[in-house]
Amino acid sequence: MRSEKHNLKFVWMASLVAAMGGLLFGYDWVVIGGAKPFYEVFFGLDSDSMSWQAGWAMSSALAGCLLGALLSGALTDHFGRKKVLIGAAFLFTWSALWTALAHGYNSFIAARIIGGMGIGLASNISPIYIAEISPAEMRGRFVSINQLTIVIGVLAAQIINLAISRIHPLPGQTSAHLISESWNGQIGWRWMFAAEAFPAGLFFLLALRIPESPRWLLKNSFTDKARIILQKIGGAEYAEAEIRDVEASLIGEHNTVHYSELLRGGMLKIIGLGIFIAVFQQWCGINVIFNYAQEIFEAAGYDVNAMMFGIVITGIVNLIFTFVAINTVDRWGRRPLMLLGSGGLMLIYTLLGGCYHFEIKGVAVIVVLLMAIAVYAMTLAPITWVLISEIFPNRIRGAAVSIVVSSLWIACFLLTLSFKPINAALGAAGTFWLYGIICLIGFIILWRKVPETKGKSLEDIERDLLR
Repeated sequence: MRSEKHNLKFVWMASLVAAMGGLLFGYDWVVIGGAKPFYEVFFGLDSDSMSWQAGWAMSSALAGCLLGALLSGALTDHFGRKKVLIGAAFLFTWSALWTALAHGYNSFIAARIIGGMGIGLASNISPIYIAEISPAEMRGRFVSINQLTIVIGVLAAQIINLAISRIHPLPGQTSAHLISESWNGQIGWRWMFAAEAFPAGLFFLLALRIPESPRWLLKNSFTDKARIILQKIGGAEYAEAEIRDVEASLIGEHNTVHYSELLRGGMLKIIGLGIFIAVFQQWCGINVIFNYAQEIFEAAGYDVNAMMFGIVITGIVNLIFTFVAINTVDRWGRRPLMLLGSGGLMLIYTLLGGCYHFEIKGVAVIVVLLMAIAVYAMTLAPITWVLISEIFPNRIRGAAVSIVVSSLWIACFLLTLSFKPINAALGAAGTFWLYGIICLIGFIILWRKVPETKGKSLEDIERDLLR
């Protein structure tokens, strides 16, 4: 650990701008849920015969996420981290405006796919950029900021959806015809999407002003430019030490990345670990709670208005406990928090399954649900992104993270797709017990395979993992 005094204002500025990709990721991912009751009626997707089209409207962004994540590795290794962040900001802005103005189903789908591509790029590049510009002893905290902004984006979407829907509120029970004739059914849902254009445009402008990743510059032989940035971060001595470390890690390496190299020897083991961490973050089951919060609140006896307010409460809990993660990741370490998350969720799912099995409803179920969100928010949600951004060598980090993040989005899609069939076969209690078993398996594998990376430079982590 180096002891130089760091220019934290500079690091915070660059990290917060990069983390705006996370904010837009969170907003874009959640805004469609609040708009769903209104745009479905507008496009005539509310009948049983249109269930496939309705499902595609909800999940089409996932196709864009996967495409963006797959492209991100080659793009970021060739063009640099900064240019790809600028590209993601442009896609978010374009998608927000296009979705808001869409008057046909196909146009709406195309806009959602564009937004998904922005999510795919941002979910890959934002944590990489922050990890590469942050001092080692504070890297966990700075990378966790990306998860914090995701959570802020989620909460912002929930609050904006609620606020817009209440400009011209509908009664608790209403028909599709009344929705289609209402302000929300014609205009309100468009403003839910359009609101994203404001932070997206700001992200685009600010991304033009941040520096390029010094590690990408060194990998591509722009040593003088990298030295200037590193000196701004920690001074001349810090800059020279970082340059020596990075250049030593690149000795004998060439700049062109062939994906076949990722499947050889020690790299295959690290890729496998990264994929497991990413897939487990999804298959720990928490996103089912987020995606189906509406049904959970309805089953607990809440009406539409109370349900939407209750969903905002889940966002507030998510935000509060993400701050806990930021304050503990560099003190407790990555490994203890990952183990706490997997073990804690296993116990909570056992309890939640018991609530459904014994038909316990109401406040008790909501409390257990909020406990699950709190545990996830301070552990698996942010720490997964920290580890993914840390464990890969400098030269192939963009390509490796591209593969791992792509596996995360595939896992997300399969989780969302499989929930209803699993729930139909096992019932609510059996489904949560199944996710509890998955968390137990995850705990065992994390205990045996995940290294501690806190306080280590990216180059030290590389040397440790490739031994």
